Amino acid sequence: MRSLKALLRREPRYGMRRDPAPTRWGYRYQRLMLTPAFRFGIRFGLPVLLVALVGGIWFGQADNRAAFAARIDGLKLMVQQRPEFMVGTVEIEGAEPALAAAIQGFLPETMPISSFDLDLPEIRTRIRELTAVADATVRVQPGGTLRIEVTQRVPVAVWRYVDGLRLVDAEGVMTGMIASRPDRADLPLIAGDGAIRKIDEALALFAAAAPVAERVRGLVRMGERRWDLVLDRGQRILLPASGAVSALERVMALDEAEDMLARDIAAVDIRNEDRPTIRLTEQALVRLRRVSDNN
Repeated sequence: MRSLKALLRREPRYGMRRDPAPTRWGYRYQRLMLTPAFRFGIRFGLPVLLVALVGGIWFGQADNRAAFAARIDGLKLMVQQRPEFMVGTVEIEGAEPALAAAIQGFLPETMPISSFDLDLPEIRTRIRELTAVADATVRVQPGGTLRIEVTQRVPVAVWRYVDGLRLVDAEGVMTGMIASRPDRADLPLIAGDGAIRKIDEALALFAAAAPVAERVRGLVRMGERRWDLVLDRGQRILLPASGAVSALERVMALDEAEDMLARDIAAVDIRNEDRPTIRLTEQALVRLRRVSDNN
């Protein structure tokens, strides 16, 4: 009969239960799995690391990078060229034909074009740089229409300068040029250096000269200090540097009472309010001398 020690030393046969206690490394692994940070690293960090490693190896080759970039560009182009993103027509509102033609020069030559290829802020900036434009809005409307709404500057006078005739608005901003005076005979004429910087005073003087508006030829800025009102028949009203509007109103009142400007007068000088003077024409002087000689 075999001893108990022999039975205990005998190796276990196949299929017998083994000791359920974990090994040392298994025990440490289970302890680590109880740590949230370690568990998160195993479940999420390790897969991400493997993906990043594989991606880094793949993107490390120039051919793979080029193929990937080409694929992205193709997908991007496919989306941008969809019909709902294409712009085929242009509408310009609030601009005269000449201004509309200038605005057309800022737009792409070929249509239709993807709205992604339109730099709307740049187009708006370039339109607003035009002297005839006070403001502009640019937007793409549903249906593929590029709509441009322009607030055009309104000219209030024609400024004769050394390089030609220019249109100016109420702020003294040049809005364009004209070839000849009859092109805008409806606007008053100003001339001289610094005239547009005093456009508000010039408009007030034209308003004061309303009683003789049909005879007014324009205002000339003299020495960038004061105005001369030019009438037909070469007559001039020399206005002071300050208080020009009130001085001209007094001249209009005197003309209404005495019909002064209808006489042979070359100029009315009211630069010195205390001593206004009148300069006669050559014909009036000749007649005056004859009368004096006869007397």
